[in-house]
Amino acid sequence: MNRSIAGEPGGRRIAVVLFNLGGPDGPESVKPFLFNLFNDSAIIGLPGILRTPLARVISERREKSAQANYALMGGGSPLLPGTRKQSGALEQSLALALPDDHCRVFIAMRYWSPLSEQTAAEVAAFAPDEIVLLPLYPQFSTTTTASSLKRWRECYAGPGRSRTVCCYPQAEGWVRAQADAIRLKLAEAGDRPVRVLMSAHGIPETLVTRKGDPYQEQIESTCARVAERAGLGPRGERWDICYQSRVGPLKWLGPATPDAIQKAGEDGLGVVLTPIAFVSEHIETLVELDIEYGELAHEMGVAPYLRAPAVGIAEAFISTLAGAVVDALPRGGTAPFGPGCAANWKACPHRREARAA
Repeated sequence: MNRSIAGEPGGRRIAVVLFNLGGPDGPESVKPFLFNLFNDSAIIGLPGILRTPLARVISERREKSAQANYALMGGGSPLLPGTRKQSGALEQSLALALPDDHCRVFIAMRYWSPLSEQTAAEVAAFAPDEIVLLPLYPQFSTTTTASSLKRWRECYAGPGRSRTVCCYPQAEGWVRAQADAIRLKLAEAGDRPVRVLMSAHGIPETLVTRKGDPYQEQIESTCARVAERAGLGPRGERWDICYQSRVGPLKWLGPATPDAIQKAGEDGLGVVLTPIAFVSEHIETLVELDIEYGELAHEMGVAPYLRAPAVGIAEAFISTLAGAVVDALPRGGTAPFGPGCAANWKACPHRREARAA
């Protein structure tokens, strides 16, 4: 009897692999986490013979300052515990959506445990009939999604027919979860005038202009949909897009989030800040947005300064993840869930596969 036919005893064995960056789980793992990060060719595009020693130097120099930031969160990153909650919620949702199948959700982190090689062994032991690769990056970038998927394909040699969800920048549940969080903060602001700032992790401009990375376009399409859903109107006085976490000498996408906060203060406005590219709380939200930029807002006289939480296990967001899995199962290859790229970006894996077909 073929177990891969839904409806027969046991149904299909479906493995869903959630990808994220990962984070150190304690002070001692900060340095190796940083080394793994900066030794990724998607982050530092040098040959390995140059990149690896450079990654060692950077991780050594940044270890103490990074440890101090993680100490503000109890010593380690909350990303993995938050992702485990998301995986559990997704398993429950899939059990309802696919009652005849056996669905199991796995977590593969790019730079700290559970690393892809560990998760690949666990998925192979599960012996799935079907695999759905599902990044927890709503917007595709070569620095996140492409890097995670490349590493997975280097590690996984087990059974199962795979397909990939490359992005979901305009998926209904993802947009609704963001808009709902913004509306709650606007209600908290009351009659005080505020500007909604949608803050995404930045990338160097050259990734867009030279490598054809669709990230900026997808950030903008997410923000437009969220603003529409939250009733913010056209981009301008009521809301804007900004980018955080800049490092290095290259020119990054802008405006920078600190500059956008300062501009709001100069305009006599408070700020409602939402992490538009992050689905979980971690160092970029809890330290950078809440503490570092919160102190800046106080210095600039920006009041109120309110931050919408990451979507986490919001029902609308989990429904997007479940919908992405169900939508992907009948097909192969790589495709977005909902609208993906509008332009023909060179780095878009869906369009690359379409061109090669």
